[in-house]
Amino acid sequence: MTDSCIFCQIIDGSLASDKVLEDDDFVAIKDAHPKAPVHVLVMPKRHIKSLNEIGQTDDGFCLAMLEFVVRTAGKLDVIDSGYRVITSVGAGGGQIIFHLHWHLIAGKSLGFGQSGREA
Repeated sequence: MTDSCIFCQIIDGSLASDKVLEDDDFVAIKDAHPKAPVHVLVMPKRHIKSLNEIGQTDDGFCLAMLEFVVRTAGKLDVIDSGYRVITSVGAGGGQIIFHLHWHLIAGKSLGFGQSGREA
């Protein structure tokens, strides 16, 4: 945890959030500025700056985090209808908060046609 990280403050309870799902290692919260009808942020409770630091974690961390993302999608009832999972890495990649997190977005067409290309 770092005192200056907004996500660490949410995780430790010093900042309010609308939690969707939580376990010992991860938390999912509703995005304060949603880009779709369903937009949640999934993050580890342990402060990890970005995906670039994932190699410094234990072997089971990545699997556990992805399983938590899927459990969150299940709780939001978007497993069958589909959803998108996005992470940004570094300022050039659009990362604004430097605590690893995934955007789980669903509830509307997300811009890819049948061919798989951007519509």
